[in-house]
Amino acid sequence: MFQVITDFFGKVDEVLYYPILIIVLAAAGLFFTFRTKFVQIRLFGTACKLIVEKPASSQKVSSFQALMVSTASRVGTGNIVGVSTAICLGGPGACFWMWLMCIIGAASAFIESTLAQIFKQKDKDGNSFGGPAYYIEKALHLPVVAAIFCVFLIATYAFGFNLLCSYNLQSSFAAYDFYDELWTPIIVGGLLAAGVAFCVIGGGKRIIKLTEKIVPFMGIAYVLISLIIIFAHIPNIPGAFASIFRDAFDFRAILGGLSGSCMVYGIKRGLYSNEAGVGSAPNASASADVTHPAKQGLVQTISVYIDTMLLCTATALMCLCSGVENSAEAAGAPYVQNAVSTVFGGFGPVFITVAMVLFAFTTLIGNLYYVDNALAYLNKKRPPSKKFMRFFYIACVIVIFVGALAPMDLAWNMADITMGGMTLINIPCCVILSGVAIKALRDFEKQKKKRLNPTFKAKDIGLDDSRLSFWK
Repeated sequence: MFQVITDFFGKVDEVLYYPILIIVLAAAGLFFTFRTKFVQIRLFGTACKLIVEKPASSQKVSSFQALMVSTASRVGTGNIVGVSTAICLGGPGACFWMWLMCIIGAASAFIESTLAQIFKQKDKDGNSFGGPAYYIEKALHLPVVAAIFCVFLIATYAFGFNLLCSYNLQSSFAAYDFYDELWTPIIVGGLLAAGVAFCVIGGGKRIIKLTEKIVPFMGIAYVLISLIIIFAHIPNIPGAFASIFRDAFDFRAILGGLSGSCMVYGIKRGLYSNEAGVGSAPNASASADVTHPAKQGLVQTISVYIDTMLLCTATALMCLCSGVENSAEAAGAPYVQNAVSTVFGGFGPVFITVAMVLFAFTTLIGNLYYVDNALAYLNKKRPPSKKFMRFFYIACVIVIFVGALAPMDLAWNMADITMGGMTLINIPCCVILSGVAIKALRDFEKQKKKRLNPTFKAKDIGLDDSRLSFWK
């Protein structure tokens, strides 16, 4: 049964990413890059300075806090397992295509987050919220399209990503002697589902707060462990980079089997990891209290770099420098665990498993809370009833359990397809509205040249402020 479903979604996934999404992402990213005159590179220093800018009130969400929310949603098991899978199944060249998509995608991240800021809404307490659904409705007057986007967002974050996250976690236990192909996934899936159910249904706020404090330290520890392994195999660094670029430009091999090439895997795993252009980060960007929309757009480019250029690269170089063979059998957590074991022995698999448990748990919790905005939009801008949310969370918990039992291909395909659906709605809308974001950027730069702290008024760029909640 699983095999039939896997084959079907595998074919859908292949068509979706090649040629459709590859062309859409590359064309849109380049379009935004040239229209903004390489804003993601040109104003990188400015973006870094804006991260520490404080909001007007201590009660408001700062740029840094919004950045951390979007970065937290990006950083997770995909930075470990996604990169490993791309290298094992696509080849080392996948890293290059991840980097390229990161740089190009950062321009898309700027556009979507700037738009989210411009068209953000105000709640009863005066705080802001928004995202793609709101700029699609308010600016393009397409509420049906906005609703479809919300459906895909819910399918992605409540089901697709949770299915994959659960699979990724149980796969990390394959490195141990006690692993049983039948019972280990059932036990891991059951415990994970029970833990998430306790938090979202039973209100285990203490566990959520504890993991929120532990995970940032685990992320730093992961980077440090990666650096130790890279430097322990420092003679292999030139060879690792050589293999990346050699494989990335082996067009004969790429064109010979494009759907399974390093190019396609790099683009797919890069998009899954940094989510640039997907339409997820704008939901967090809209909550920030800034004096100019372009500020948050610039800040969000940093989140893309942190995810891909720092964490994904750390995983890639750690694995490639370790000398461990990459193969289809080792795809996922095993390849990373084997790499860490070259320096830390038996502690290696344990460390990766602990990191995966923490990353997976907080990602699952975050994903479920992440869909609240979309559910509220579909419910006429009102939070759904507690009874509905209880049934909704139960359905999500069942998905988490099933994810641990699902084959690797099915888990990845489902996440790819639902995320692809979001992207195919968000990117065209951003292209249509890009002129608004570009005008905001020019207004920002004009004020910066005068050494002012940029402030924004919709009328300054010819935008009708009567349909906006802010910027009047």
